[in-house]
Amino acid sequence: MFCLIIVEKAIQNKKIVINAEYIEGVEEIPETVIILSNGKKIMVKETKEEIIDLVVKYKRSIFIS
Repeated sequence: MFCLIIVEKAIQNKKIVINAEYIEGVEEIPETVIILSNGKKIMVKETKEEIIDLVVKYKRSIFIS
């Protein structure tokens, strides 16, 4: 089972799905940038706290069911 979250890309205003297991880190500089384990960076509209909440909520939904 993959841990998928939906975020909105900052520049293109387009929603994308990210496998949260590949998130290496999240920076706010001041834009929010998700850094994936392969080195790719994705600028998104959500805050760092919102990204964390999305991942936690998704993982909870998996472990509770």
